[in-house]
Amino acid sequence: MRTPPDIPRRIIDWFAANGRELPWREPGFPAWGTLVSEFMLQQTPVARVIPRLAEWLERWPTPEDLAKVPAGEAVRAWANLGYPRRALWLHQAAVEITERHGGIVPDDVDALLALTGVGDYTARAVSVFAYGSRHPVVDTNTRRVLARAIDGDGEPGPPSARRDLAALENLLPDDLVDAHAFNAGIMELGAIVCTARNPRCDDCPIADACAWRRAGYPPFEGKRKTVQKKYEGSDRHVRGLIMAELRAAHLPVTVREINSLWADAAQRDRALAGLVADGLAVQQEQGYVLP
Repeated sequence: MRTPPDIPRRIIDWFAANGRELPWREPGFPAWGTLVSEFMLQQTPVARVIPRLAEWLERWPTPEDLAKVPAGEAVRAWANLGYPRRALWLHQAAVEITERHGGIVPDDVDALLALTGVGDYTARAVSVFAYGSRHPVVDTNTRRVLARAIDGDGEPGPPSARRDLAALENLLPDDLVDAHAFNAGIMELGAIVCTARNPRCDDCPIADACAWRRAGYPPFEGKRKTVQKKYEGSDRHVRGLIMAELRAAHLPVTVREINSLWADAAQRDRALAGLVADGLAVQQEQGYVLP
């Protein structure tokens, strides 16, 4: 049985009826909001991003508004989103947008890629979802749907920009509106139906076209992605404790206060040195502060 050629249309129609109502999908949502949301959504669940995004855009509704404040304020406002270097990168991107583009988020993929912290996925996502351009936009959820429905694999292999973009380009409609809807729809399908652990095949609009399902759900035999180490007790955990203290304080946090946060001196010093090297903590005479 060949893969039906109407997969894009099925996904577009399914998305129109089943897509979640999310802030960045609202008509007229600004390109700056789209860029901020994409930074926040990297490795952070949607439910945690939505309230923080609203607070951020209320405080800094334009790139220029963010560029005017110290980078430390962006880190402080990042709060529980994790990976706070993203806040530093977003602040620097706001400065670059203000200085290079008159405060307007560019629509061109290459111009977006030139911004600090913007990778291939984010550049394409902003160009497509904020400006309606036609590009394939591939995230983890998209890759999972393509792996299962097209390749017959239970999991996607290691990311490959050339291979992944070409695979989605083969399905991407020529019409700009349809291309936008398909990009969003296939992501949504992977996020809420074709999930990693418990795919809901009975609710899938392309179930009969899925090569993995037709083959009887064979176990994945390819190379698996590296499993992230446990957070509790890790260097990331200790970095998070120190960052939480820095965000909560409006005066320098002393060495004594930092020492009280974690008993293992070597791990604590390693975490603190890493924060300083990443520009997330700045040493002063009285202690440490946000940048």
